[in-house]
Amino acid sequence: MFNMNKVYKNISAALEGIVFDGMTIMVGGFGLCGIPENAIRVIKEMDVKNLTIISNNCGVDDFGLGILLEKNQVKKLIASYVAGNKKIQQKYIAGELELELTPQGTLAERIRAGGAGIPAFYTRTGVGTVVAEGKETREFDGKKYIMERGITADLALIKAHTGDTEGNLVYRKTTRNFHPMMATAAKYTVAEVEQLVEVGKIDPDHIHTPGIYVKRIVKEKFEKRIESLTLSEKVS
Repeated sequence: MFNMNKVYKNISAALEGIVFDGMTIMVGGFGLCGIPENAIRVIKEMDVKNLTIISNNCGVDDFGLGILLEKNQVKKLIASYVAGNKKIQQKYIAGELELELTPQGTLAERIRAGGAGIPAFYTRTGVGTVVAEGKETREFDGKKYIMERGITADLALIKAHTGDTEGNLVYRKTTRNFHPMMATAAKYTVAEVEQLVEVGKIDPDHIHTPGIYVKRIVKEKFEKRIESLTLSEKVS
């Protein structure tokens, strides 16, 4: 599957041959901000099943990862926030979805650790709560810590503002929360970008994800839906 040319004509072509039933997929983004929305749509169209999804959250009912839940394509969800999607609660209560809730910072570190080849680490986050149930604990300097495992995936789906033809990526603002570490923690990383430029057009000091981590890249258009619209009252 090695291809010297990383640029694909569309996201469907970029995902061809690397998606299969039962795989583990990391999906970047924060809420609906910076999600690889086109890749998620294509995964739905491919109709793959029994997926394990690793993401900060799971979209909303009709957009983002929520559309995979709607088609019963997700077997297990590892996330830190699920309140934005009612289907998660319904499916979990019905026994149709395995759910692993992880504190947000711990989730980010588990992914970073996986990408760095670190199998586990200790953290105080979650000590004395249900998060610690069933996990190894140790004491350091008189304080209790729980052990968390690093995590990896078969595929990472990420979205960047700008990328070049070698896969070097630049993110904007909150979209940097999960994308960079996910790119390092998957066997295969596919990136969709708003702007695609030639090599050399991005200042090396501005690159957030080096192209060595990205196998395929495609320029796409994005809806950029707002998750929760809040308007202030008009002042006369």
